[in-house]
Amino acid sequence: MMAIQSLVLEIAIYIAFASLAMAFLATLFRLYKGPEITDRLIVIDLSASSLIGLIIMLIIVSGETVYLNVALITALVMFMGNIAFARYLRKTLKK
Repeated sequence: MMAIQSLVLEIAIYIAFASLAMAFLATLFRLYKGPEITDRLIVIDLSASSLIGLIIMLIIVSGETVYLNVALITALVMFMGNIAFARYLRKTLKK
């Protein structure tokens, strides 16, 4: 019984990893094709979320918790980047 649960968990982890990788690739495609700069801002935020998900899946698979720092720093950098970019957009769209 335990072996079946372990197998199901392993399959679920790899399906989640593949899904996050496909989502990340789809966001990169949308970043390239985005018609407006605001669309690209949303895609950058979504790609950062996908990247953080991939890092967390790597933590689950490898068991190394040191990558948690990488995920946290990525989230903080992307958050600050979004704030800076939103301020830039607010200044340019007011003119």
